Amino acid sequence: MAHSNTVLSQMLKMIPRHEFERLANGVDGQVRSTALSRWSQFVALTVGQLSGRQSLRDIESCLSTQRHLQYHLGTQTVSKSALARANEQRDAMFYLQLFELLYQRCSQRAPRHGFRFKNKLFSLDGSLLDASMKLFPWADYNRKKAAFKLHVGLDHDGLIPCFARITEGSVSENEQARDFTAPKGSVVVFDKGYNNYRWHKALTDKGIYWVTRIRGNAKYRVLERSDCTANPAVTSDQLIKYSSKQRDGDKLYPIRRIGYRDPETGRHYVFITNHFNWSAQTIADIYKQRWQVELFFKWIKQNLKIKAFLGNSKNAVLSQVLAALCVYLLIAFMKFQARLTQSMQQITRLLHTNLFSKRDLTGLFEKVKPDKYPPPQLTFALARR
Repeated sequence: MAHSNTVLSQMLKMIPRHEFERLANGVDGQVRSTALSRWSQFVALTVGQLSGRQSLRDIESCLSTQRHLQYHLGTQTVSKSALARANEQRDAMFYLQLFELLYQRCSQRAPRHGFRFKNKLFSLDGSLLDASMKLFPWADYNRKKAAFKLHVGLDHDGLIPCFARITEGSVSENEQARDFTAPKGSVVVFDKGYNNYRWHKALTDKGIYWVTRIRGNAKYRVLERSDCTANPAVTSDQLIKYSSKQRDGDKLYPIRRIGYRDPETGRHYVFITNHFNWSAQTIADIYKQRWQVELFFKWIKQNLKIKAFLGNSKNAVLSQVLAALCVYLLIAFMKFQARLTQSMQQITRLLHTNLFSKRDLTGLFEKVKPDKYPPPQLTFALARR
C-alpha cells in the first residue's frame, strides 16, 4: 500500500505555501520568533472548522492528541492562549487577502453557470449572524440583541463566494455594495435591499448589467410598452424612467420593467433591469437564481463554525469568519480539481471523520464496491446431531 500523509496535510498542500508566506509577511511584517506563526494559526482554525471544534480549548485538545501526525504540517505547538492572542492581535485582513487568492485559483476550475449566455453571473446579499449582547456590546443590532452581518457576493460559476465583508448588524447592504467589483459585461442580481438608484447608474456606467425587484413606492413614467403575448407568464414589459425628485434624479437612465407571474406559485413579481435584449423569461430566471446565495448562507451556518465565536474582539470574529470562507473555497477547489460528484455537505462530513487519517485524499471519495468473493477466512458451522 502506498504511503499517504494525513487527509489534512494533503488538503493544505493545495495552498501555495510561498504565496501564503508572501501575504503573511506583507500584512504582519516582522514578528517575534516565539510568536504563533500565521501558518500555525490558519491550520488551527482550519482544524476547528473541519473537525467541528467548539472552543479554543477544544482546538488545543484536538491538536495535542494528534501531535504525532503533525510532523509534516510545519506548525508549532498551538496552545489556547497563543491562539487567542493571535486571533485578537493579528490583522484579520490577511484572511481577506487569502480569501481573494483562493477565489482566483478556484474560479479557474469552476464549472460554468447553467445559462446560455457567456456573461459572468453574480448574486449579492447579506445575512445576520446572531451574537450575545453581553459579549459583543459593540456589535449592537437593536436594543435586544447583537449581531454581525456577513455580506457576500456569490459567483454562479461553481457557486463559490467571490466577495466577503463582515460588519456590525446595523450596517446596510448598500454601504458594502460599493466595494463589490465585477468584470465588464457581468450580470449582478440582488434583492430590494440594494435599491440605490445612483449605485444602479454607477453599475451601468461600468458596463455591468443588473437585475432586481422594484420598490413598491417607486415613482416612474412609462416610455414604451412591448408586446408580451407570446409568454402568458409575462404580464408587462415596459421601458420606464424614474420620476423621483431626489438629487440627480433627472440623470438616471431609462430602465426596463417586467411584470411576471410565477406559473408554479401564482405569485406576481415586478423586476427591473438595465438589459434590454434578453427575453423577459430569461430575466425572471436570472432573478430566480438569486436563491442560490440564500442556500449558501444556510450551508455555511449549518456546516461551518461561524455562530459560536472563539473571541470577543472584532478582529477575532473577522478572522474566524473569513478563515471559514477560506476553508469553503479550499473544499470547493478540491471538488472541482478532482471532479468529485459528492455534494459539499457529503465532502465535509467525510473530511470531518477522516481528517487525521493516513489515506489518499481522492480515494476517500471513491465509491467502494462490495467484495465479489467472501474474505479468505475459515468458516465454521455448528452442526446438530
